[in-house]
Amino acid sequence: MPKSELPQGFPPRLLREEAMVEACRVRDFSVIFQLAKRAGFYPSRLARCVELTPSAVGEIIKGNREINNISVVERVADGLRIPGRMLGLARRDWEADDDAVAVQVASSEVDPFGCLADTGPDDEPTDPQFVAALIESQLPQHYKSSNFFGARHTIPAVVQHAQTITRLLESGSSGAPRQALLQTGGRVAEFIGWLCQDLGDFRRAALWSDRAMEWAQEAADDHMQAYILFRKSNQATARASAGRAVGLAKAAQRLPGLTPQIEALAAQQEAQGYALMGNPKAALARFDEARTLVAESAAEAVSATGLDTSYCTPTYIEMQRANCWIDLGKPQQAIELFEGHLEALPQVFRNDRGVYLARLGRAYVRAGELERGAEAATKSLGIVRYTGSARTFGVLSAVADTLTSERNLPTVAAFLEHFAIVRDRFAA
Repeated sequence: MPKSELPQGFPPRLLREEAMVEACRVRDFSVIFQLAKRAGFYPSRLARCVELTPSAVGEIIKGNREINNISVVERVADGLRIPGRMLGLARRDWEADDDAVAVQVASSEVDPFGCLADTGPDDEPTDPQFVAALIESQLPQHYKSSNFFGARHTIPAVVQHAQTITRLLESGSSGAPRQALLQTGGRVAEFIGWLCQDLGDFRRAALWSDRAMEWAQEAADDHMQAYILFRKSNQATARASAGRAVGLAKAAQRLPGLTPQIEALAAQQEAQGYALMGNPKAALARFDEARTLVAESAAEAVSATGLDTSYCTPTYIEMQRANCWIDLGKPQQAIELFEGHLEALPQVFRNDRGVYLARLGRAYVRAGELERGAEAATKSLGIVRYTGSARTFGVLSAVADTLTSERNLPTVAAFLEHFAIVRDRFAA
């Protein structure tokens, strides 16, 4: 809507308050609406501004309802005149240079999609295609770094790449330069989503995945769109949302002309959803299809699609199948698969080795082999203390909970002692 037609929004002073900055960063609309009331936006007026019903606004204020639809997020930004960057959106049409809000960002945090250095003199003109190619060339090393050292060591540099791409897109790039930025940006944003997920921040993981999908759709990059749907299905599985996991995995497979690796990734993700549903027949059938797809195709070159799916090997598929055997109540089958494939895992995949060892420990405990479970879990602890993977630590926490009453076993007691140390570091 034209700037002259917009309602008066938050006072700039309130937009700079720490509570408001943090609420926008995590999209906590309950807090945002409570602050809006403080600024004079009572529920009926607030409802008109953001185009919701008063009852819906009341539910959001109480924390009984969330806003996840991106169009509603945009209406909140426009109705309350919250600068787009504060909510992880592109600059709104009504924003002018003098509307900018100085948002303080803690040194340990990142400003989603924003440009931390957007004040001061302009830089010399930058070739967007050169920047996109440079960032693209650095991604393989970032993948290796995160696989070995963990997400927390990699995420600052990759977020900086995303911020650079955002700035260049908002500067008015068009044609081939914009296409290059969108394609590279999609891969960068998807990768950040995965890093956030590994660190246990599902809200931010979803935010980055949504941004990746937006860029991939504008770029008409079908492979990237399918890959993001696979990743969103993986996020749903991690949160035990079986129906959503299956639905997103199926959606990924409906896109045309996919490589065998992307098809296999989506198929095994669908299988994981079926396993959560307790449907072994459907799960195993999809795992078999995924295994066949990767076994019969040559290793995909990264340059073919711009996506590195080289990790999708028969070993990867069987590791995912093993985890599902645990959920299906067959821990012995899981143990056999984990033990048979762990040695084939390349050394660079240390972070993944940590989670597989934790799952192996879980399988042994489920099978009643408590000391062997504690041994595998202790090996996993030796990795997670360096990588900081919340994904791995969550599995280890489940193992520790099960073994708490078995401290009379020396191996178990040693594991629980080491686990407590790592747990305290996570808490800190």
